[in-house]
Amino acid sequence: MNTKEMNSSFNQKQHPHRRYNPLLDEWILVSPQRANRPWQGQTEKRTEDKLPAHDENCYLCSGNVRVNGERNPEYKGVYVFNNDFGSLIKEEVESSFKSSGFFILQPERGINRVICFSENHSLTLPEMEVDDIKNVVDIWQKQYEELGSLDYISHVQIFENKGQTMGCSNPHPHGQIWAQSSIPSIISKTQENLKKYFEKNGTSLLQDYVKKELENGERIILENEDFVALVPFWAVWPYEMMVVSKRKIENLLHFSKAEKLSLASIIKDLTIKYDNLFEISFPYSAGIHQSPTDGKAHPEWHFHMHFYPPLLRNAEVKKFMVGYEMLAEPQRDITPEQSAEILKGLSVVHYKSR
Repeated sequence: MNTKEMNSSFNQKQHPHRRYNPLLDEWILVSPQRANRPWQGQTEKRTEDKLPAHDENCYLCSGNVRVNGERNPEYKGVYVFNNDFGSLIKEEVESSFKSSGFFILQPERGINRVICFSENHSLTLPEMEVDDIKNVVDIWQKQYEELGSLDYISHVQIFENKGQTMGCSNPHPHGQIWAQSSIPSIISKTQENLKKYFEKNGTSLLQDYVKKELENGERIILENEDFVALVPFWAVWPYEMMVVSKRKIENLLHFSKAEKLSLASIIKDLTIKYDNLFEISFPYSAGIHQSPTDGKAHPEWHFHMHFYPPLLRNAEVKKFMVGYEMLAEPQRDITPEQSAEILKGLSVVHYKSR
């Protein structure tokens, strides 16, 4: 190494470095010097078809027959039904498999449901009214309570895959719920780290983290009375965001009516910013992390939502998790602070309404 290399002073906007994620006890490599490299790889086709309010061929539209032969009611607003092609089954089965050594297997029991956000086939969350998104939050709350009260359900995962890029098979505005008998690996890992922090400090990890982010302000994108939307210091995806409740709320059951309205409002503004970034219906996977429903006390938990969008440079260029990311650890080029600066500057008036 020459003298110039040895004496270079570190600049996080220019030099590669690693950042720590306390929720998962993992590191991410940040390589800001690569952000301007030329791109000759795959691009995603940009399609913005104008969708009808009702599609007679859509399995999720009101009044239509689903692929299993059942007919949806003529619903208005939010509609929930059991997934016709669920990844879990609720029937209890007895396994004859003898687990040992490297070969450990256990049956998994659960329920999969679909949540249609609206009867309007053409809408997405950023184009819905706040009160209508609040109705979705109400259903999330009711579903968490109903499914979580079943004695064999230990975790209720609420999530949304938006857009074909995220593998969404139907453009109708909808999300999913997977309720299962085990606590999934990422939730279990998050819980372990939240618990360690809570037992050591007597406070919530995310509550303390949000306080520091609010003091700093650099990565804060949106804020209202009850919630904060920010780009995490340890974000992996280029325009990743996290929504965290200011109050230490363990799960949806503890939300007040005002807090549900605040959550709906910040979801709308956040997703509008996403759409405005490249002026497309912005793809993402998003989901809620909250306390498990295993019958145990979980004072360490703090409600939050993750938003993981895949787009990188524009509507056509996607971030791929391959090579180093699959074999070593997550890596990103554009820094979280650069992403935050871009997102902050975006309007909360949807581009289609201008």
